[in-house]
Amino acid sequence: MILFPAIDLKGGVCVRLRKGAMADATVYNADPAAQAEAFRAIGFPWLHVVDLDGAFAGESRNGAAVDAILARLGGEMKVQLGGGIRTEPQIAAWLDKGVARVILGTVAVRDPDLVRRAARRFPGRIAVGIDARGGRVAVEGWAETSELTAADLAARFEDAGVAAIVYTDIDRDGVLAGINWAATIALAKSVSIPVIASGGLASMEDIRRMTEPDARRLEGAISGRALYDGRIDPGEALAILRAAAPAPEGARPAG
Repeated sequence: MILFPAIDLKGGVCVRLRKGAMADATVYNADPAAQAEAFRAIGFPWLHVVDLDGAFAGESRNGAAVDAILARLGGEMKVQLGGGIRTEPQIAAWLDKGVARVILGTVAVRDPDLVRRAARRFPGRIAVGIDARGGRVAVEGWAETSELTAADLAARFEDAGVAAIVYTDIDRDGVLAGINWAATIALAKSVSIPVIASGGLASMEDIRRMTEPDARRLEGAISGRALYDGRIDPGEALAILRAAAPAPEGARPAG
């Protein structure tokens, strides 16, 4: 079970939004690369980065900040990146730069064949971002809501070789209301693709909830505001998740 700290980029700085509203952004760090290094030093294995401006524009708008993050981390922390990545050359360019996994959101609705091609070309390195408002998939930086349900969209990629689905409940995002466990676990049960929970992770209780049997089918969860506000102790959270991890196959029990 992986806890992904989040860096959302707007205007070159690290922010958090409330319910996806670009006008309701709180700046947490003017130096995203320094924030990434702080997360790495704590011991997080993965970093979740979103180019918010890019998600609305349909092309990279915070590329310099992402480049700085990758340079600062030097490959010592895996980075998954989403926001405005809409073409195969863009996917290839970010993977070549050292991004471990690219997240495709709007294009997964608009051009699912591109997602399938990319998943075949870059096995294990393509994720699908499914952002839902009221159960319906939102696109274009959450500015538009489609008629697709999250389960409908996930099912389209069941046999495509997608590495993960990042599922965000927009109504929970940035408001510290807790993850929508029922909807997230129901989605994870509907497909064989690993699901990452996003939106609303609020407290150490949510961290402990991640270790319960029904939640263990998830690959992990993303945390933003709760980490920045100190509602989650990162060291304690990582310790809880490590303790709950299954023993490696062949390991001998203690004692």
